Amino acid sequence: MPAAFTTTTTSRRQFLALLGISAAAVSCGTATAGGGGLGAQIKTLKYQGSVGAVTLPELAADLGYLEDLKLEWVGNTISGPQDIQSAATGQTHFGGAFNGAIVKLASGKAPIKAVISYYGVDEQSYSGYYVLEDSPIRSARDLLGKKVGMNTLGAHSQAVLDIYLSRNGLAKADSAKVESLVVPPVNTDQVLRQKQIDVGVLGGILRDKAVAAGGIRPLFSDFDLLGKFSAGSYVMTERFIKQNPDTARTFVTGVAKAIEWARTTPREEVIARQTEIVKKRGRNEDTATLQYWRSYGVAEQGGRIEDKEFQLWLDWLGERGDIKQGQLKPADLYTNEFNGFGKG
Repeated sequence: MPAAFTTTTTSRRQFLALLGISAAAVSCGTATAGGGGLGAQIKTLKYQGSVGAVTLPELAADLGYLEDLKLEWVGNTISGPQDIQSAATGQTHFGGAFNGAIVKLASGKAPIKAVISYYGVDEQSYSGYYVLEDSPIRSARDLLGKKVGMNTLGAHSQAVLDIYLSRNGLAKADSAKVESLVVPPVNTDQVLRQKQIDVGVLGGILRDKAVAAGGIRPLFSDFDLLGKFSAGSYVMTERFIKQNPDTARTFVTGVAKAIEWARTTPREEVIARQTEIVKKRGRNEDTATLQYWRSYGVAEQGGRIEDKEFQLWLDWLGERGDIKQGQLKPADLYTNEFNGFGKG
């Protein structure tokens, strides 16, 4: 068994409860909301990165789209929920996560707003739910009593699994018999082949490498189930936005430009630029995985957010009792006010 793999399970409610933070916690962070006197606005944004990958803000900064703004890397995030909690508590100035995690954090009274989509699902960028080639699992009902390994609980992968089970006729009581486990993505293929789990969620390079090795097949994917959609957003606190509107506008518009640059630029050129960025930042990272980059998967032009991108998860969380039905509506959760892409 890989050292990084844990068999300890966390219920959805326990995990999502971790996202509920108090207003007091939000007010005691270290990343200040304002620029400090005489109407000055913050020009250096603290953020968390991702090992061996280039985030859209990093790409935007390298392309010059952030204008006079600077990014200050404070470490790498361990998950989307952790990243947005860091933003909400003032450890960073922005963070990104699955939209359902944003809904949950907002339901706990965290004063945050989603400002732009940053990842999604399309024909090239998706997560597949894989089983061994000779596995008897062929349908949703075959998953009863089985173990599904994913990167974190209460987020994108578990939400998609729940929707798959529901759309295939499994009642809530039956769905509860499908056990979700946290497995580090880098270990998922190995753990699946060792039969410690029955299904493994794989995406990106890890998916491509596992499929190329043979011996596994997809049961379904999030693209099969939901089609093309933006799945996660960057958030900022309402206080930060209010005190730094120009900074927010420059940041969001710059990220929007980076989305469209990556969408319209030849893939080889995007990969070359990402590789250069990783090498320049000097964090002793392996750039080999960048060769497998295909798409950021953002659905809407310039990353603009639409109601449907939050309504799906509002419904999911409401049906399961993780939030109160009708407590929030999509318009409470996001704003496109600071996205100047395509506005002239």
